[in-house]
Amino acid sequence: MTVGVALNAAAAENQIDTTVGLAQEASAAGLRSAWFGQTFGADSPQLAAIVGREVPDLQVGTSAIPVFGRHPLLVSSQAQTAQAATHGRYHLGLALGTKLLTEGGFGIPFERPVARLREFLTALRQLTETGTADFHGELLTAATPVSARVPGAESGVPLLVAAMGPQALRVSGELADGILPYLAGPRALAEHIVPAVTAAAEAAGRPAPRIVALVHGVVTDDADSVRETAAGQLAFYEQIPSYARVIGLSGGTRAVDVAVIGDEKTVADEVRRYRDAGATEVVFSGTEIAGAAARRRTWALLGELAG
Repeated sequence: MTVGVALNAAAAENQIDTTVGLAQEASAAGLRSAWFGQTFGADSPQLAAIVGREVPDLQVGTSAIPVFGRHPLLVSSQAQTAQAATHGRYHLGLALGTKLLTEGGFGIPFERPVARLREFLTALRQLTETGTADFHGELLTAATPVSARVPGAESGVPLLVAAMGPQALRVSGELADGILPYLAGPRALAEHIVPAVTAAAEAAGRPAPRIVALVHGVVTDDADSVRETAAGQLAFYEQIPSYARVIGLSGGTRAVDVAVIGDEKTVADEVRRYRDAGATEVVFSGTEIAGAAARRRTWALLGELAG
């Protein structure tokens, strides 16, 4: 099992410079991967490409680009460019997105998200593996009158999906290389998520999927105070049905209930629980919540676990 971190420098004076510095620190701590979210700010594939060039020991990934408001041809160009820039160390994560951001930001109806995901993945797989596509679906068209191949990205791009619901897991098992569940505790992984996506992959004749579990957590001696802060930051997810469902399946009622906050032993034990639940990789997010010292302490522990 590998261990990585999500890097968030959106509040920095220069997000790119600060992110590169954080990535260098993560690599020095022994972490194996750095991941970048995608909303309406920095372009995550570009950020991953820059970090991957500057910090050659790290795998880099996007977690995750919503399929609404994007097109497979454009995402393929971004992903292949990042893959060529990093010499094969880029991992592309996709997401269904949310009704709030899709309709509020793009003005696009948030309709039939799983069907859109299926068509998006089908076209994107053609593009990243062959540099061509001739896909004409119900919701999307992707065709290549000229080549879409990026020289240097011949190895293709690993495709992961932030999937947690039954339908999204089925599509991901059939068409993707793995999943990126967030706020899904070990119980939800072991009892619901891992079996569903693994069965779908087996039925499709695909290899066992990667399970990249994104975990919100930090090492601290002030767990109660940090947990209170985290509760406020994570409350947004409780309004989204897919997250509310998986939090419940994990045994929680609030998003903070599946956060991993405590001393080194507490955090290390939880990482092992994720491994035992089927996670092939664990990526910690929110490690900046208690300040730089706690973040460094967290990364030191995670680096040891990654080793």
